[in-house]
Amino acid sequence: MIVERTNTGYSAYAKDYPVGTTGGTLSELTDNMLEVMNFYFEEMEEKGKVIAEKDLKITLDLRQFFEFYKVINATALSERIGMNQSLLTQYISGIKKPSATQTRRILQGVQKVGRELAEINFLL
Repeated sequence: MIVERTNTGYSAYAKDYPVGTTGGTLSELTDNMLEVMNFYFEEMEEKGKVIAEKDLKITLDLRQFFEFYKVINATALSERIGMNQSLLTQYISGIKKPSATQTRRILQGVQKVGRELAEINFLL
C-alpha cells in the first residue's frame, strides 16, 4: 500500500487493487487497510483469503518516512551510510530526488539500524 500524509492524518491505496482508505494515525490506517483489503477479497476476489498485518507492505517516500520516524537522526544516518549530510537533507526535504541506487542505499542503512536495534538487550 502506498501511504501519503494528509492534513488530517494518512491515506493509503493499493497499487494492484482498487482499494483505498484513510486514518488519523498510522496505527488506525493499518487497521483500516486490513479491513478494506479483507472486504475486497471477500467480495471480489477469493472468498476465504485473509490479509494479516504481516501481509501488508507499506511504501513511504523519504520525507514522510523521516517525518513519521522523527527518532531517526538524518545526520547520524548519513554518517553511517557514508552519504553527505547535506545531500540526504535535500532528499528528505524534496529539494532533490534520489536515484533508485541512492534510495536503496538509504533504505538499506535504515534497515540495518533496525536489525541492530532488534538485537539489543538491556541489563535488568
